[in-house]
Amino acid sequence: MSELKEISLVLGTAGHIDHGKTALVKALTGVDCDRLIEEKKRGITIELGFAPLRLDDDRVVSVIDVPGHERFIRQMVAGASGVDAILLVVAADEGVMPQTREHLAILELLGVRDGVVALTKSDRVDAEMLELARDDVGSLIKNTFLDGKNIVAVSAVSGQNLGELKKELAALVDRVRPRARKGALFLPIDRAFPISGFGTVITGTAYRGVAHIGDEVEVLPLGTNERKSKIRSIQVHSHPVEEAYAGQRVAANLSGIAVDELSRGDTVCQKGVYFNTRAFDAFLKVLPSADIPLKHWQRLRLYIGTSDVLARVSLFESRSIAPGEEAPAQIIVEEDIVCMAEQRFIIRFYSPLVTIGGGRVIMPYAHKPRGSAARKQSSERIRALSRATSTHERLAILVESLGTVTFEGAATSLQEPKGDLEAIAKRMMKEIAPQKGIVELRDDSARAETSVYVSKARLLELVAEIVADISAYHKSYESEDGIPIDKIKASRPLLSLLAEMGTIILEKGKAHLPDFVPKNDEVFLRNSKALFAACDGLGFQPPTLEELREKIHMEQKPFSLLVQSLKNSGRIVILSDGYLLTDEIEKKMKDILRKIDGTVTLAAVRDITGSSRKFILPILEYFDSKGWTRRVGDARVIKKEIKEGVE
Repeated sequence: MSELKEISLVLGTAGHIDHGKTALVKALTGVDCDRLIEEKKRGITIELGFAPLRLDDDRVVSVIDVPGHERFIRQMVAGASGVDAILLVVAADEGVMPQTREHLAILELLGVRDGVVALTKSDRVDAEMLELARDDVGSLIKNTFLDGKNIVAVSAVSGQNLGELKKELAALVDRVRPRARKGALFLPIDRAFPISGFGTVITGTAYRGVAHIGDEVEVLPLGTNERKSKIRSIQVHSHPVEEAYAGQRVAANLSGIAVDELSRGDTVCQKGVYFNTRAFDAFLKVLPSADIPLKHWQRLRLYIGTSDVLARVSLFESRSIAPGEEAPAQIIVEEDIVCMAEQRFIIRFYSPLVTIGGGRVIMPYAHKPRGSAARKQSSERIRALSRATSTHERLAILVESLGTVTFEGAATSLQEPKGDLEAIAKRMMKEIAPQKGIVELRDDSARAETSVYVSKARLLELVAEIVADISAYHKSYESEDGIPIDKIKASRPLLSLLAEMGTIILEKGKAHLPDFVPKNDEVFLRNSKALFAACDGLGFQPPTLEELREKIHMEQKPFSLLVQSLKNSGRIVILSDGYLLTDEIEKKMKDILRKIDGTVTLAAVRDITGSSRKFILPILEYFDSKGWTRRVGDARVIKKEIKEGVE
């Protein structure tokens, strides 16, 4: 017996109720997808059914059988959202019916691009009727993704042409490219049930990534409790496997989570990559067959993955989208969902419940743009991202649009594991950044997680802001040799880049412009000398700012500039009670503390200095804040480095 070859590809059925979809799947696979008692009793499909289809060359693909009744469109979309190709079923004795049209429209909106057409119940009609049915289907599929595809007349009862249909399906599998296995696992749940001795088992179609036994996963959207789990075992078509891939029907046994904690719309995700959302940016299309336009802020039913939620649509470019048109939009949902970039979805009117259109997710996590300029920027970003063909292109577009993107922000927006994002970013910096002027800023640790990606436009803005700040500082403090680096609102990597460019000079912990020369200000030096002399004379009874200003006879404005300049250079600090402490008095206090054996008490320091509690307490509290002393009860312990005179 030949070895079976599992193909990462899912075929779905589509078509009107009672056109023989389930019977045809059973004839092809041997599996009756109607498993529920109610389905047997009523003779209709209510829930999704699943079966493995074994082709003549021993390749095996998954088949999803969907309900055909209009009341079960939600289940149909949940199943069709994960398919790669379609088997459209039309009964020869009835021809094209309303749900045939709606299913085909939904499939186009979901991005299905290939398939086969089966004319079922062909044994019930004569040749003339069969030809009329074939023409009817041909008119339906004209100008759709099924245009030009073979229409195979079959009978699930007599077996007529089932072999030919299988050959068409094999050719279809040859044509359709299996889904890529890269990326983080994203597996919407369509069924969950308990198995005695094993616990919770879920089934679903893997949209993205690979599931391995032992993987730690989380089930999103999270409710009140964190729903983290581990994959105990995996099956594909009832066969145990070590791993399952995107494009396969997967059954997984999850630990640490009960069946009653799960609900339709939940998704098994790789840990730490996906997050809940209440709004996403999308590219939206309204069906040409829609009776009325889609209006701004209209309430809708959103079908995405296996979720069915209420939502509103926010339009960026106009107040409505006419039938047959498409435009950028934002979907705001009324409850938490989880979605994936590029994921397809369907929207239906809230009332009456009619399919109006659909689209694809562009940005899974969105914020409401405020103002016309922000809406225009959001619209342009959505259009640009919708044309991107790779993840590194998407990253470049995000950087250009937002101006600045951190590594963490990129990982979240692109829904990429951090290890994968590093390679994506490297490719972006190599292939796109040189043309676009994108710059990567990274701190001295050289870790990718510290990276910030900046667009050319934003970099020019930042340079202008930094130069303006430094220039203003030079004008205010002409005698200083630069602004302390920690007072500049910019990251160290950005300052280092500007230094490399020659835009600024970094030295001795300060920054200055290349042509700046500190002013030799005799007045400044004289005032500084007077200030330090006054403070030295007061010793460990430091003055307040106002007391000091009056003591050295200075006007308020020049005195404030003097104090600020000396603070910037680290020569003075202002204590919590408003007292001014010079670096000279600070050094003398350290010398006193070193001479005290054991722990330091406020009373001991007070007595040694000949000062009082109101002056010594704020000085010691300042020492605490610097980490030079540590308070233990009513005493203090001196840091070892201070005690030994090594700082």
